[in-house]
Amino acid sequence: MLAAERREHLLDLLARTGKIVAKDVAVELGISEDSVRRDLRDLAAEGLCQRVYGGALPASPAVVDYDARQAVTPDGKRKVASVAAALVPSRGSVILDGGTTALAVARALPRGLACTVITHSPTIATALIDHPRAELFLLGGRVFKHSAVTCGAAAVEAAQNVSADLCLLGVTGVHPEAGLTTGDAEEAAMKRALSARAADTYILASREKIGTASPYRVLPWEKITGLITDADPHDTAIGQLRAIGVEVLVTPRRHELNEARSSGDAVRPGVLGRSSE
Repeated sequence: MLAAERREHLLDLLARTGKIVAKDVAVELGISEDSVRRDLRDLAAEGLCQRVYGGALPASPAVVDYDARQAVTPDGKRKVASVAAALVPSRGSVILDGGTTALAVARALPRGLACTVITHSPTIATALIDHPRAELFLLGGRVFKHSAVTCGAAAVEAAQNVSADLCLLGVTGVHPEAGLTTGDAEEAAMKRALSARAADTYILASREKIGTASPYRVLPWEKITGLITDADPHDTAIGQLRAIGVEVLVTPRRHELNEARSSGDAVRPGVLGRSSE
């Protein structure tokens, strides 16, 4: 098999099964594992997969720069934000991560909501300036321009001196095996520091992040309260997450909204599509 044919085979396998196990592919194609690993290195260099021990996983499309990410599934991010905003308690406190989905959450918060918002994102703080009853705490540090957030030692130290009822955290990759991942080591450390200061942590993940991975692990599944996504409830990765005990809040799908409206039932964000397993 030619190199180009192997490449197409690997990409097809990744699309169909959500992962590549190098030793299995080597046996299937009758080639060495070194050849498979070499092919995976080439694909990873082009951003077509994320290499992991023993093979590869789908690469997250959410590692592009901040401006470009704003154009990725904006409708899905708004749906996730609607569910997440409904979790913020009146007169409670929330740690709101940076990134484009978190920005959608800030915009979804009711303008008159009395709450305390702690964030390391100047963009999030600016979006909430016109919320008269929202107290804002901006954590300082080195600005990581890729995500428009502060990070580094100063930001982590600042995070250790706050606490909140809720943390809403963004990631770039959500995978049953690889866990919750992001594209920068310091940003991953900052996310861990923020999550550690909240009673509950929910992950914000629009559908393009489900089943994908990035280089740096943020948190293990047992450290979070739940996942909020607009992915198909029947997605294979969603089923695998539920099977390992992750609470998944799936945003209401259009037919569910229409059925609820026609029956006169109220639609509460985060309830339709919620895992009961």
